[in-house]
Amino acid sequence: MITAVDHVQLAAPPGSEDALRAFYVDVLGLTEIAKPEALAARGGCWFGTGTVQLHLGIEEDFRAARKAHPGLRVTDIDAYAARLAAHGAPVEWDDNLPGHRRFHSQDPVGNRLEFLEPVTG
Repeated sequence: MITAVDHVQLAAPPGSEDALRAFYVDVLGLTEIAKPEALAARGGCWFGTGTVQLHLGIEEDFRAARKAHPGLRVTDIDAYAARLAAHGAPVEWDDNLPGHRRFHSQDPVGNRLEFLEPVTG
């Protein structure tokens, strides 16, 4: 029986770790998680907040995920969108999911990210 999603992994090109850290920590506000020693030599970075973890693994023949993506639930979505836009990240609003406000963006290596907040009231 599946009880939760432990993490989502996205790929990244070799040498992109500093750009990933700048985006996922400084822009998104996640915390970097130390990778286990046995996996650290592979490169990449892990990030998290609360029970949410995103792992960015290095892939030699990297191609950004332009359709597949994690859906990240946020609070105060307008402020979050403004934060990403202020850091130069694209913000593309999409009103096609009933009961939610959402937008899509990209990380610095081109992976698609979805940010959403349920509509209350």
